[in-house]
Amino acid sequence: MALVPEDLPGDIKNKSLDKKVLGISLLMLLPFVIWGVVASRSFEKALNKCLAFFTTYFDWSYLLIAAGFVIFAVWMAFGRFGSRKLGNPEDKPEYSLPEWYAMLFSVGMGIGVLFWGVAEPLYHYIAPPLGSPNTPEAADLAMRYTFFHWGLHPWAIYAIVGLTIGYFTYKYDLPCSVSTTLYPLLKEKTWGTLGKVIDAFAVFATIGGVVTSIGLGALQINSGLNLVFSVPANKNVQLIIVVLSTLLFTYSAIRGVSRGIKIFSEASFYIGIALMVFLFIFGPARFILRLFTQSVGSYIQNIIPMSFWTDAVRGSGWVGSWTVFYWAWWIAWAPFVGPFFAKISKGRTIREFMIGVLFFPTVFDMIWFGVFGGSGLYFEIFRHAGLAAAVQKDVATSIFLLLKHYPLFTVTAIATVIAAASFYINSADAAVFTAGMLSEKGNLEPRHTTKVIWGIISGLAAAVLLYTGGLTGLQTASIVAAFPFMLIMVAMCVSLVKLLNSE
Repeated sequence: MALVPEDLPGDIKNKSLDKKVLGISLLMLLPFVIWGVVASRSFEKALNKCLAFFTTYFDWSYLLIAAGFVIFAVWMAFGRFGSRKLGNPEDKPEYSLPEWYAMLFSVGMGIGVLFWGVAEPLYHYIAPPLGSPNTPEAADLAMRYTFFHWGLHPWAIYAIVGLTIGYFTYKYDLPCSVSTTLYPLLKEKTWGTLGKVIDAFAVFATIGGVVTSIGLGALQINSGLNLVFSVPANKNVQLIIVVLSTLLFTYSAIRGVSRGIKIFSEASFYIGIALMVFLFIFGPARFILRLFTQSVGSYIQNIIPMSFWTDAVRGSGWVGSWTVFYWAWWIAWAPFVGPFFAKISKGRTIREFMIGVLFFPTVFDMIWFGVFGGSGLYFEIFRHAGLAAAVQKDVATSIFLLLKHYPLFTVTAIATVIAAASFYINSADAAVFTAGMLSEKGNLEPRHTTKVIWGIISGLAAAVLLYTGGLTGLQTASIVAAFPFMLIMVAMCVSLVKLLNSE
């Protein structure tokens, strides 16, 4: 039997709304939203127990499989399949390299780099995985682990999903969906209930991820407006931010990639670069360069032991709370980031795709955290700015508190608010677009009505959960869902290699 279908079933060819995928994904999502509204504390408590179970008893599996994904991604980039193209031999990339890179970074990391750029190194500095806090050794560990959590591993996770979907979609003109990539393993079951459940599961993870992103974005934007313009930091203001952003990202998704998502990607990307350059020029440039150089070497030297370290003897729980949590979070985002990366990468070779997705964003992340995190550590260590204590109270304020130690605070704070809005609108519109693709049988250009449906659902769920306090619970739910999707990703790797070897 062929490893790809010779012809698609009639109902799959018809790129209409897949009511089964829509229905199953809503059945997955609604109970969590209702539970979060009715009893947010018990909701969060129960899901935290579930998450603790996976991070305690299966931490080894997250670490092993995530390391395997990095190895697989590097092999795809430099192995014998590298010259194969996502599409036909005559296909050319639709987007220039700067446009492509901007979308990769903005959608893949979203508001996370602004939210944690200053905060994470400070967290690790005062509570390191090993040794004593508030020491030079703790500062080294802080930057090393920040690079580790935002480096090769998350981008390898995204790259695998994006490559597999992109290859099946553009090489063989198959639906742009997760289930399609498993055809070499599932055969005709791909088009049945099992395939629908897999795609619905991907939609659930997508919406769960974007809802939490909307909520976190509203918190950070509200914090910035509070510090700059004394706008009250409360739920009413945050709800207004959610409503306005929902209108914007839904409109952007309707406009499509070239006329909507790409514009927000480039705006957030270049505003972020401008902020980074400003912090470097007017900040402790020499310290940043020295710390960055040292941290790159430390990351390269220790990436293998960090990838497999479970803290088995001491059992402090740090690995589960940070590294395993991050791996689960990136896997939870992969169902929407991967298909979007596939969507924008037609005409690129496997080697070009993997190098572009794996290495460019990793280097950019390291530079980003080197500047933002390095600046935060400098002012904490040498100026005794009290940033670490403030970060422990409210992570969302970290970057604004750092900017207070720089000139032109009002200007840079406004730019940061704009960047935060652009980053998280960009992630949300890409997620809504991807949810539309997955719920329309892999349609590369989903209907406006489908995107509006998912935009309204996302914004409404974010607003309700933010107001009732159930947002963290939904974030935890989407992370718990990462465990089965991690196994689906392993199957995707097997399926792709099986197909490539048959050609």
